[in-house]
Amino acid sequence: MKTAKPTFGAFNQGQVPTIACFNRATVALGVNFNALIAAMQAYVNQHIVPIWGTPAKLIKTTDFLKDAWAMVFLDNADQPGALAYHDLTPGGLPLSKVFVKTTLADGELVSVSASHELVEMLVDPAINMMTTGPDAKTMYAYESADPVEALNFDVKGIAMSDFVYPSYFEVFRKTGSAQFDHLNKVKKPFQILSGGYQIIFKSGKWTQVFGSASKKKSFAREDRRGHRSKTRGKKLKLSSNKEIARAERRG
Repeated sequence: MKTAKPTFGAFNQGQVPTIACFNRATVALGVNFNALIAAMQAYVNQHIVPIWGTPAKLIKTTDFLKDAWAMVFLDNADQPGALAYHDLTPGGLPLSKVFVKTTLADGELVSVSASHELVEMLVDPAINMMTTGPDAKTMYAYESADPVEALNFDVKGIAMSDFVYPSYFEVFRKTGSAQFDHLNKVKKPFQILSGGYQIIFKSGKWTQVFGSASKKKSFAREDRRGHRSKTRGKKLKLSSNKEIARAERRG
């Protein structure tokens, strides 16, 4: 099948994005879907926006919507069709994917996984932001939840992911001189907590550094297909014009 030329939708240009949230998982999420969307909206409004200045409007849908970002809940990373958009909606806009069976099998909460993807999508929607850091020969990905991903806090009674602050990526700051994450557990820039990790670019390739040996071991067992960490440095596989048109008509 002939594919379309690269199409990237215009986003993050001052407008407040709408995020279409829809559930394709065949198993229970462990949380009411309407309540989850409401909690994530409060998470954005009350916690993310005051720090990162990245507002968004989350709505429940049954499919992609034209001109909207998206968050889709799927069973597994290898679910047929799940990788077709490679972190872009059919219209070329940001997409987050939450793998429900994988999350539950790991003993984790779907709400934490979803909010993790949400904050990272809002902070770095194109998955292309990097910065310098403590190692002059290394570039650090602007992932706002990975370094603290084992921690969470309640919003409207539902667990949401901890996230780092802009100060986390400012290497000039001294230990204890600012708040570096929402739960105030990080004490200095670029610190990785024991349950977290960080994506880096070094010696011409992408890799990870971990906050502990146990995290490195558990990470190696995870199915990372379809996650943001797998899109770094890779070309996006694009849908055909017909696929885009069909998806937009469904919306």
